[in-house]
Amino acid sequence: MFTGIIETMGTIERIEKDGGNVHYTLSSEITNELKIDQSLAHNGVCLTVVAVDGDQYTVTAIQETLDKTALQKWSVGDKINLERAMRLGDRLDGHLVQGHVDEVATCTHIEDQNGSWLFRFDYSKSSKNMTIEKGSICVNGTSLTVVGSAPHSFGVAIIPYTYEHTVFHQLHVGDLVNIEFDMVGKYIAKMR
Repeated sequence: MFTGIIETMGTIERIEKDGGNVHYTLSSEITNELKIDQSLAHNGVCLTVVAVDGDQYTVTAIQETLDKTALQKWSVGDKINLERAMRLGDRLDGHLVQGHVDEVATCTHIEDQNGSWLFRFDYSKSSKNMTIEKGSICVNGTSLTVVGSAPHSFGVAIIPYTYEHTVFHQLHVGDLVNIEFDMVGKYIAKMR
């Protein structure tokens, strides 16, 4: 379980295909604190650390993960949002995030608002997922508040700190992002 508050960014150093799986090796300032079998959110995707070697660690994505996320678009040199699993008893600064990506969305608009940024995203018209105004959404692992909720589209307003300390400063119109809808909202929608 995660909170959607990004801890740091990692850099993809190596990508290796192994049958239907892909191994991603990253470097990060928190690598020396990681251990094998630890869950770590990568742009919102919960992946298990399978190896640690010096300042680099490796995670493996199976075909199911590759099919449902934007991992297949990752390249060597890309920066990735990282968050370690939350500890019971810690503050929950974001919202409850499972690291189980619901679907991929496309960035459709970026607007510099003189000190903050508005990003808009579209997701599948066949999706049963939804957002609500001022509800929670997780974009590339970052816990955010929805602004401008519309059918199969939503916006998020980004403050300078979030812009600089997450991958938002690298996003361009047309880029794919991982989205996880609010867990509580998904349960309520399922009950209807």
